[in-house]
Amino acid sequence: MPSAEKLSALRPAGGHRTLAERAFATLHEAIVTGVLAPGERLPIEELAEILEMSPMPIREALRLLDSVGLVENIPHRGARVTELSIEDLREVYEARLALEPLCVRHAAENFTDADAQQATARLAEHVRASKQRALGPIWSSHTAFHFALYEAAKSRWMLRLIHPLWESSERYRFAMLPVRLNLDKRRLEHERILQACIDHDPDAASLELHNHLARTANMIARQMGGQELFELVAAGAEPDKAAVG
Repeated sequence: MPSAEKLSALRPAGGHRTLAERAFATLHEAIVTGVLAPGERLPIEELAEILEMSPMPIREALRLLDSVGLVENIPHRGARVTELSIEDLREVYEARLALEPLCVRHAAENFTDADAQQATARLAEHVRASKQRALGPIWSSHTAFHFALYEAAKSRWMLRLIHPLWESSERYRFAMLPVRLNLDKRRLEHERILQACIDHDPDAASLELHNHLARTANMIARQMGGQELFELVAAGAEPDKAAVG
């Protein structure tokens, strides 16, 4: 069980309408950043005391964290942080590789000047954060850039499906130090995805994003002691045939 000191620094300063949202934001950040370790128990009463709220919002926050794959509820034992594993990594990225290239394909077909300005600004923020090695802004700006692209697809259902997968994969990227340090080297990949959207080239946007995700999954798998999970796709190849093995 984490100490009050470990969680207190992560308490959101404001901007959350309800106590459950505040609890969710606090615990979410603690899990993604590793303050709450994989497998760590999450007793509701103790968390309520640490976060100075009643058990009800803690229970709701844990339910929401369960829905995005960051927490699992074990019968008769309570909630705990979901373990990291290569098999889970594979499943998460298989689903992301099915959804996100399709989403960015639709985005490229419908990309407007306003979408281009928004995504370009988010990418510039990400580049600045990467140069400064500011890990919090690196992750928040990285998310903002990708979702600036995905929102241009104008598909609420795809965003609803992508969000929990994104949340589950965040802590894999954060946990792997070499991946974090490599973020600035991925700038050209981001630029190619964005340019394909600006050019209204859905094939290129889908292919570039597929390879971007596959490279990330493969780097994480290697750092976890496993083999590469996905092959990169050459121009004109079928992405759904790119799984290793």
